[in-house]
Amino acid sequence: MKKPRKLPHLSQRDIDVLTILWNSSHSMTASQIVDASPDLTMNTVQAVLRKLLKNNLIEVADIVYSGTVLSRSYLPAISSEDFAVAQLTDEYRRLKDRVSAASLFAAFIDEETNSAKKEEEIEQLEQILQAYKNSIQADSGEDTK
Repeated sequence: MKKPRKLPHLSQRDIDVLTILWNSSHSMTASQIVDASPDLTMNTVQAVLRKLLKNNLIEVADIVYSGTVLSRSYLPAISSEDFAVAQLTDEYRRLKDRVSAASLFAAFIDEETNSAKKEEEIEQLEQILQAYKNSIQADSGEDTK
């Protein structure tokens, strides 16, 4: 089980650019990102891309022609799911003195309205919890059941 990575503080613009990259089926240049969102400027996108690169949240996928100019094209280096898990984990770290993990899991399960999906989520959680129990027992030298 991999531990969620700690995220740097990201602005809404940073998340907007990541979302555009997540929603794209291919790598994108800065100008393509600007074209994908009318409220982003080239200066903003370039600054965000530098920040995301520095924090290893995106990577340079290729060098391509954008018109007659060579440009970098970018891909996300973190999936939207891993990013969301890291965000929730960061928030939980701030709140863990006031809320238990069990109550959070229960609240998340309660939010699911589709019974079949809810059962699937519970089964996945049971498997994850059993793997954690086995790991703890193995670390302490106990027999696993």
